[in-house]
Amino acid sequence: MLTKRIIPCLDIKEGRTVKGINFVALKDAGDPVELAKIYSDEGADELVFLDITATVDKRKTLVELVTKVAKAINIPFTVGGGISTVEDVKALLIAGADKISINSSAVKNPDIIDQMAAEFGSQCIVVAIDTKNIDGLDFVHTHGGRKPTILQTQEWAAEVSRRGAGEILLTSMDHDGTKNGFANDIISELSTMLPIPIIASGGAGNMQHFKDTFTAGKADAALAASIFHFKEISIPDLKAYLGEQGISVRLK
Repeated sequence: MLTKRIIPCLDIKEGRTVKGINFVALKDAGDPVELAKIYSDEGADELVFLDITATVDKRKTLVELVTKVAKAINIPFTVGGGISTVEDVKALLIAGADKISINSSAVKNPDIIDQMAAEFGSQCIVVAIDTKNIDGLDFVHTHGGRKPTILQTQEWAAEVSRRGAGEILLTSMDHDGTKNGFANDIISELSTMLPIPIIASGGAGNMQHFKDTFTAGKADAALAASIFHFKEISIPDLKAYLGEQGISVRLK
């Protein structure tokens, strides 16, 4: 069995970590570099940093933050937010990021996925998909979840896989911040349908939710924010629990 990954996510706004519910009602959750160091020391497999207002505010993810994080930790990390060109990717990778995540820019210009994968390799390219169920159908949203599109999530996921994305970070807007569990139906659907890893995001509230997304959801990795930021669950305890449940995880 492939080792399942636990990934804390740090949503960044104006240089601080924030967390909300259903993408709104944001509150401060701490310094991102300090949190990154803690998670790295605790045994997180990877980290994701998302500048959640970068696309909306028409500004670029801060290379300075990436440089600081790269000096503080020794695990892979992904950076997203306002990335729209090959030059943006190059700057972030040079600063120390291992992968980049694109969302709105990929929807606007799907060819950018092909270009980035060709230039840097698929292993560096994560396509984030914010999905919301509307009248029984799953639709892609962009701009930090603010703008609905006519793209159906399953069709878009298949396209980004064909174009060279190395992973999909799937966030359920319906589940985000609710702590009611991951959207395992669509996660399982995409995991079964596609040849690339699916990172489950949105809805983690307890340890069983992680077990469920790895089993019922067939996710390759699970991402969470508030339960880690506010110390509701520790990564060592979570990994110990998953190991007891027969799920293969990397232990420190």
